[in-house]
Amino acid sequence: MATETLTLGKALNTGLRRALENDPKVVIMGEDVGKLGGVFRITDGLQKDFGDQRVIDTPLAESGIIGTAVGLAIRGYRPVCEIQFDGFVYPAYDQIVSQVAKMHYRSQGKVRIPMVIRIPYGGGIGAVEHHSESPEAYFAHTAGLKVVTCANPQDAYVMIQQAIASDDPIVFLEPKRRYWEKGPVDLEAPLSEAYPLHSARVVRPGTAATVLAYGPMVRVALDAATAAAEDGRELEVIDLRTLSPLDLTAAYESVKRTGRCVVVHEAPGNLGMGSEIAARITEECFYSLEAPVLRVTGFDTPYPASRVEEEYLPDLDRVLDAVDRAFGW
Repeated sequence: MATETLTLGKALNTGLRRALENDPKVVIMGEDVGKLGGVFRITDGLQKDFGDQRVIDTPLAESGIIGTAVGLAIRGYRPVCEIQFDGFVYPAYDQIVSQVAKMHYRSQGKVRIPMVIRIPYGGGIGAVEHHSESPEAYFAHTAGLKVVTCANPQDAYVMIQQAIASDDPIVFLEPKRRYWEKGPVDLEAPLSEAYPLHSARVVRPGTAATVLAYGPMVRVALDAATAAAEDGRELEVIDLRTLSPLDLTAAYESVKRTGRCVVVHEAPGNLGMGSEIAARITEECFYSLEAPVLRVTGFDTPYPASRVEEEYLPDLDRVLDAVDRAFGW
């Protein structure tokens, strides 16, 4: 087994390389993805090795990138679009919602749109305005789109390949604050045997309470679980991984055992993913709950200036406080 220690960013790069090698119809396109290798260097070296017909530097026009990719997908290609920063996706929102999400249905299933829209998202890097957003609920709310997010290098490597191989349009959210975190990656395991793309996973077993997180907040939830264990509370942490379709099977099983649930995400709480998750868990696990499902989220404000973003982002203390409140009922 060829296991290497890679950063999450390098794991994505390696996964993209494998996809380009395995299917000549895969093309990568976006602003500065070619010669520069992307602003986060996720596509570093790919244009040099695969040419500028398959790794394409586009104009600074997000709706043009997505619109062109729709045409390519209809003609049988598998375009992978990079949106340079989360806050830049909004000019392409009309294309994504009006075309990408609906073309399959509009054609009564005759046309598929096998494309991936990669979006670095979330905060934690001290970026300027429009460079730290959490737009996942916009896309998860849109029927016809699938939305996934990785939290560690192994998932990054596998999930990007699974997304590209899918016949459905997928919004692939990459937690930019985790790009430089390292972890083991199995580079030889067959993709056919990999963990399913649209399935949540228990990443730390526990019995006291269930903590649900995804993307950049999985690390925070795991750190909170480590701290809680010192006080004798074993928290079960579940990485949701897929936001649409939302897989809560593992969450239901966990909450029915623990009786308490805390949902953590960076995006604002109002109408966020946590609201839907809390509602579904309450419906499914009502008679098992010992306390209301609690949420730890960003605040309902525009994303703040970088000098105060740590006050905005959920952290270990806020997660532990929510766990304490769950035990206070």
